[in-house]
Amino acid sequence: METPENELFRDSIGTVTSEGKRAWVFPKKPSGKFYKYRKLVSYVLLIFLLAAPFIKINGNQFLMFNVLERRFNIFGFPFWPQDFFLFVISMIIGVVFITLFTVAFGRIFCGWICPQTIFMEMVFRRIEYWIEGDRGKQIRLSKQPWNAEKIRKKGLKLIIFLFISFVIANVFLAYLIGSDKLISYITDSPLNHISTLISLLIFTAVFYFVFAWFREQVCIIACPYGRLQGVLLDNKSIVVAYDHKRGEGEHGRKKIKKNEDRQALGYGDCIDCFQCVHVCPTGIDIRNGTQLECVNCTACIDECDSIMESVNLPKGLIRYASEDNIEKKTPFKLTARMKGYIAVLTILIGLLTGMLFLRNDLEATILRLPGQLYEHKANNIISNVFTYKLVNKTTSTINDVHFELMSHKGVLKLVSTTNRFNVPGQEISEGTLFVEINNAALSGDRNKIKIGVYAGDKLIETTTANFLGPRSYR
Repeated sequence: METPENELFRDSIGTVTSEGKRAWVFPKKPSGKFYKYRKLVSYVLLIFLLAAPFIKINGNQFLMFNVLERRFNIFGFPFWPQDFFLFVISMIIGVVFITLFTVAFGRIFCGWICPQTIFMEMVFRRIEYWIEGDRGKQIRLSKQPWNAEKIRKKGLKLIIFLFISFVIANVFLAYLIGSDKLISYITDSPLNHISTLISLLIFTAVFYFVFAWFREQVCIIACPYGRLQGVLLDNKSIVVAYDHKRGEGEHGRKKIKKNEDRQALGYGDCIDCFQCVHVCPTGIDIRNGTQLECVNCTACIDECDSIMESVNLPKGLIRYASEDNIEKKTPFKLTARMKGYIAVLTILIGLLTGMLFLRNDLEATILRLPGQLYEHKANNIISNVFTYKLVNKTTSTINDVHFELMSHKGVLKLVSTTNRFNVPGQEISEGTLFVEINNAALSGDRNKIKIGVYAGDKLIETTTANFLGPRSYR
């Protein structure tokens, strides 16, 4: 079955030629109301992105994703391997939120919040406009032979791009290994941390490749979110849309002529100036309808509004709208699917909040030593040996830590010179302890005992363990 002629654009990607070669996109420098808002949002997010690894809350890095050591900090809350289920719930909440946002407002996350778009459009392209000029000058520079001007401009751009990529790589490492460790590596000799240096150079090369060459193809080819929106969007989703009913009219679009009554002739308001195409950072024609390449950056809205104003036609030919809004003039409202996502999101946030409130600063694990049976001592005393592991999730030392047996009358002794000790911040304390209970207090060969962990006189954690005793034949 042949593809309809008006749908042929969907059979190819705008960044690849018919021969399969790279078609370089030279977008026009955007301007307008939405672009000013996007710049403001981008600068705030850039400051946040660059500063977040270096902000501390209660001694915890604000954001850290130390995959190697399985330690994560999210908004100052530390998540250890023992808290992995909390981290998973947090990630699920993020996925559900982005899904809900996409169902309601399309790919607006990509155009306004995504780090790829922010760095590409608000950092690297703006440097490119500063060095090489706007769209026309960039095209001419690309086509001209390698002369002194081209070498100077391309060389300057390469050096600046490499430097920014190096800075981004350092910040990226701060998220992965922690800002304190990164700063200590920087102040120390690089030769003492060859593996970190190699990682830094690899990240720099990757970021340079992405922002200097791969560019918008990340959004079009590599990013799975673009494919996901095709499943999530429907006719009620608010997206950057071209009002084809107004733009095409009865006889389609047409170049504007002076003193021409376009409405009487049956032509739409689109004057076929192609400015919306030239300004698009992914090289698509928004007039073809919703496309996976569109990142909802609003550059075409600003450009079209500017053109409409110059030819005395109403603005909003390209605007934020749903298909139903354009076709049926229906206002935006929550659908059953959106309400379902909101309900799921509310439940997950409530669950995470409750778990965070119930989460202890110190986590205790006490297990009976494998392969060891009980020991029968004098006066009918049964002794079991256990190993303990205490994880201090805070940055402060927990002092005067000791154990007490809460479920039975008995004796609990550590295999050390003292029964009280300190657990340093963000450290793990391990050791061995003996629990001795009179056989008369036991109810069989396997008993559940409850042990309290105290800091001074304050109970900070409780845990249970299995206590073995002689089989009862009563």
